[in-house]
Amino acid sequence: MAQGLTLDEVATHNHEKDCYLIIGNTNNGGPKVYDVTKYLDDHPGGAEVMLELAGKYADDMFEDIGHSNEARKQLKQFLVGPLDATDEEIEKLGASSTAASGASSGGATVGFFVVVVAVGLGLYFYTQS
Repeated sequence: MAQGLTLDEVATHNHEKDCYLIIGNTNNGGPKVYDVTKYLDDHPGGAEVMLELAGKYADDMFEDIGHSNEARKQLKQFLVGPLDATDEEIEKLGASSTAASGASSGGATVGFFVVVVAVGLGLYFYTQS
């Protein structure tokens, strides 16, 4: 794999002033590292969603939400480079093609549901005033 950031290096970028995410798997050319710090305030799901995964593997959540093609294009501008990890590390992340084809995370589904309900309630109360 090309020279990139190690898991330990990515893990240090884990707060709102320096937020990296690992997205992708061996099926889609990843995993790759993205610096999303400048996008936190603009993320439609809120900064909290991304900060929860700051410095970590975020592909399961990214895929479970069902991001649009436009979001995927926009992500490219934040690319730092490939993740420099061994096959074993990639397997542990769940970023291998075999892990990526397995079941999706149930926690991400619950998180998505909570966001949808919160947005719905916000819109309801906004239109009532």
